[in-house]
Amino acid sequence: MGGGPELRPAPTRRGPGLRIARLVTEVTAPAVLVSLLILTVSWHSARRPGQGLVWGLLGTLFVTGIPFAYILGGVRRGRLTDHHVGRREQRRAPLLVGIGSVAAGLALLAVLGAPRPVLALAVAGLVGLVVCVSVSHWWKVSIHSAVAAGTLVILILTFGARLVVAVPLVAFVGWSRVRLRDHTVPQVVAGGVLGALIAAVVFGPLR
Repeated sequence: MGGGPELRPAPTRRGPGLRIARLVTEVTAPAVLVSLLILTVSWHSARRPGQGLVWGLLGTLFVTGIPFAYILGGVRRGRLTDHHVGRREQRRAPLLVGIGSVAAGLALLAVLGAPRPVLALAVAGLVGLVVCVSVSHWWKVSIHSAVAAGTLVILILTFGARLVVAVPLVAFVGWSRVRLRDHTVPQVVAGGVLGALIAAVVFGPLR
């Protein structure tokens, strides 16, 4: 699975399918899903709702807030083409910034005594970023799909197997990435498998 030729630019023609794909891609962006997941897991694991909100906001700041702010700054300065970092060769720096930010947040959460599931979630995020940095060096795996699949697995582990009915939503995220020609089917499938495995192998035992 080499780097291969770059994907063709997204189609310029308009239509309901393309508009839906763009909407799905924005709504399920990794920063959005991870932020909601951190807040949900923090709220669920804390003894008091107020504590859960504090842990959730603190985790969100380091796991998604700082890295996404770096990406937006890169877009404004012209170093990055878009906030999804669609070009593989531009991914390394944002991912490394993400690793540093998540590692710092994990250390702070541990020192402050955050609930075990919150720490497990941060560790899973850190491992996921390291894997993405490694893979993105030679292949443009879908981070959208990885985060969507990982999010679902973590929610299932947290709230029960009944949430398995949401599996089609992960496929819907993958469809949007292929429809926009940001990824190929193998890149979407690989991302989903990686995200699900990391969530199961890292978050599962640590929670």
